[in-house]
Amino acid sequence: FDSFFGGQTARRHAASSRSERGRDFKVPLTIDLEEAASGKQVELSLTRLETCEDCGGSGAKAGSQPRTCPDCQGHGVVFFRRGFFSLQTTCSRCGGQGVVIDSPCPTCAGRGRVNERCTVKVRIPPGVDEGSLVRVPGQGEAGPHGGPRGDLYVEIHLREHPIFHREGDDLMCDVPISFAQAALGDEVTIPTLDGEEKLRIPAGT
Repeated sequence: FDSFFGGQTARRHAASSRSERGRDFKVPLTIDLEEAASGKQVELSLTRLETCEDCGGSGAKAGSQPRTCPDCQGHGVVFFRRGFFSLQTTCSRCGGQGVVIDSPCPTCAGRGRVNERCTVKVRIPPGVDEGSLVRVPGQGEAGPHGGPRGDLYVEIHLREHPIFHREGDDLMCDVPISFAQAALGDEVTIPTLDGEEKLRIPAGT
């Protein structure tokens, strides 16, 4: 029954779960339409979980080490019988970690991670649109117990432009002309993101 209900799998999972990947981190960024068209590099200031330097992520006070949980023998789960069945539950003493910390690190209170302010450089590629997500690998939160970092996602928002609005990859703008220009045709100057351009208005517009 133990094997049937995944006991062996649970033991292996608990034994390897102390070192986990950190969470992904998402931050919003508002940019101008010109910056979205050409791309840019920005520096983002954010607060994220970093590995505690004093304990190296172990959560134990300097000079001490976490010890194997005596209740679950390091498996993270405990088993009990209920009639004919052998059931398992997360160890209440170690919270499923398989170890207990007798002397917690005073800096991180035994958590192994602390909140820190940091600066990350992010390259925004040309052509991003409202709601685009720019992924920066390995710049998310540090993983528990020295685990690898998650990823950073930058969610792009565009400021409203006084002249242009975007429809897919196209830019739209309104250019007023007179009735005579529309009837007879003319050449007018129009704005673009790179400066002014000449546009031929055909007769009968």
